[in-house]
Formats: sequence, structure tokens, C-alpha cells
Amino acid sequence: MKAKATFEEVLSRIPGPVTEDWLMGERFAVALTHGSMSIEYYAPIGDDPQTPHEQDEVYFIHRGIGKLVIGGKRHSCKAGDCLFVAAGVKHRFENFSSDFGTWVVFWGPKGGESP
Repeated sequence: MKAKATFEEVLSRIPGPVTEDWLMGERFAVALTHGSMSIEYYAPIGDDPQTPHEQDEVYFIHRGIGKLVIGGKRHSCKAGDCLFVAAGVKHRFENFSSDFGTWVVFWGPKGGESP
């Protein structure tokens, strides 16, 4: 089991493979996994094409500024902020700086945990 990941190593794997959804290459890379938990680094460029996820997630804004739209409500965010998105909720980053990057933690069952 991998117990440590460095920002430099994870960032070196972005961009990832080109896919239908990520024409300029995936803008995220997995840092650590354990059971249902996955920690990734996400660094969108230009726009944020992500779709709702099957698990609950927490974003820890690492650098830059922007807005996270969660279910239609806009939340300003900057380095040091922490934001929660429940499983299945539509969300995206917008108006983010060119240096924007965030750690994201996914965990729990598909459909999210009960409130």
C-alpha cells in the first residue's frame, strides 16, 4: 500500500491520456487509494468538463482562485479552502485562475453516505 504521494510526482502525470472527454489530456492524476478512498489532484485549464461523481467528495484548494458551482450555487474559493460535494450533484469550477489546482478526496459507497 502506497502511504505517501508528493505534489511534484502527481503533477508530473498531468496531462494524462487524451480521451473523448479530455481532448487535451486528462487534467487529473490519482495520488493515493485505499478501499473506497481515492485522492487525486485536479488542474483544469480553460473550462471544467467534469460530470457528477458516484461518490461523495471534498476539494482542498491547493493554489489559485475560482468559483465552484455546486447544484447551481456559486462558491468563491481560494488556496486553503475546503468544499464538499455530495455524490451525484452537478458541479464544476469556473472563472478559475491559470494556476488553479485542487486536491480532491473521493470516498464511500456509490450514491454517497446518508446525511
